[in-house]
Amino acid sequence: MTSVAVYAVAGLATAGVIFRPFRLPEYAYALAGAALVVAAGLLPWQDALAAVGKGADVYLFLAGMMLLSEVARQEGLFDWTATHAVAFARGSPRRLFALVYAVGALVTIFLSNDATAVVLTPAVYAAAKAARANPLPHLFACAFIANAASFVLPISNPANLVVFAERMPPLVDWLRMFAAPSLAAVVLTFVVLRWSQRAALVGAIAEHVDEKPLSTGGKLSAAGLGAAALALTFASYTGRDLGPPTFGCGLGVTALVLALARRPPASVVRQVSWGVLPLVAGLFVLVEALAHVGAIGALAAPLADGARTAPRETAVLAGLVVGGLTNIANNLPLGLLSSFAAEAAHAPPLVKAGLLIGVDLGPNLSVTGSLATLLWLVAIRREGAHVDPFAFLKVGALVMPPALAVALLALVAV
Repeated sequence: MTSVAVYAVAGLATAGVIFRPFRLPEYAYALAGAALVVAAGLLPWQDALAAVGKGADVYLFLAGMMLLSEVARQEGLFDWTATHAVAFARGSPRRLFALVYAVGALVTIFLSNDATAVVLTPAVYAAAKAARANPLPHLFACAFIANAASFVLPISNPANLVVFAERMPPLVDWLRMFAAPSLAAVVLTFVVLRWSQRAALVGAIAEHVDEKPLSTGGKLSAAGLGAAALALTFASYTGRDLGPPTFGCGLGVTALVLALARRPPASVVRQVSWGVLPLVAGLFVLVEALAHVGAIGALAAPLADGARTAPRETAVLAGLVVGGLTNIANNLPLGLLSSFAAEAAHAPPLVKAGLLIGVDLGPNLSVTGSLATLLWLVAIRREGAHVDPFAFLKVGALVMPPALAVALLALVAV
């Protein structure tokens, strides 16, 4: 009965995050689910507290990125970027779509998929608005590339560090393992997404918009994002946590910009979507509750058997199953669960790689699949836009399955 209750609470909390009944924020349902499993005695409070602590690096990373994003927004960096994107598109919504996708790939690879959601999405919305274009296809491009390119490098997704933990492969081995699957995922996602949005990418958009010079604060924000990219690359190469350097960049740039403009810290702090942090904490507690009732064992047993007898087939099957499950439990905590299961099963690197591709690419099915997509939702809501979860699911059902299948096949074919 305990396991049934935990699964029920996790399912209801996930449904609350997806549909937001009573228009409450997403974190309210994640926290409610976490509080319920503790209050009902389904998870000891000490274990819940430890689960919250496991996300410390993620909290620092997100806080740093959100500070950088908010300062960049207030200092006009996004509007400045938008004017150049519109000029480069030369009146073609299809060219603008391809540009957004390409830039999204670069941001995801070198700054992480969460940065694409937090930093790039507002700039893309500004560009679409300035060009008088339908923003939805371009916003979709941000969301889908954020997951499709998220296993090119270890730093491309915080979930990568969660899945491999202390056994992270050297960068050369990582590239050898994931280069072909990443290329397949990025290309196929673009092809299918572009086809699905063909009706919305017809006609012409504005070719030029009024350009304002970039302020000193905007230049500092851009430099801060560049410094964050370098710091993340160095941290990944040396095996260090990503949270502290990202938070340091965010805090340092924010303090410098505010000091030069003689503005109070509250002018930035009040505008940051801090609710993302309790959302992540609540999800970690829910997954800890699932692990507490045997979810790790349920995953580890078939992994161990399959890894011994048919590692390639197991890698593909594990990726498909986990890819589907991410849309129920969210990929970041599920990545943690998968990591525990892989360690318990003594799974070889190939099987772990299959799990990671499922964790990273599977979330392209629904809005709750990844933390990046949830951050994307928060970002577009701040801009006054809205995306229906079923509209996302309709596109995701076309885009995700073929990309996931081909990426996994590319993995085992290497």
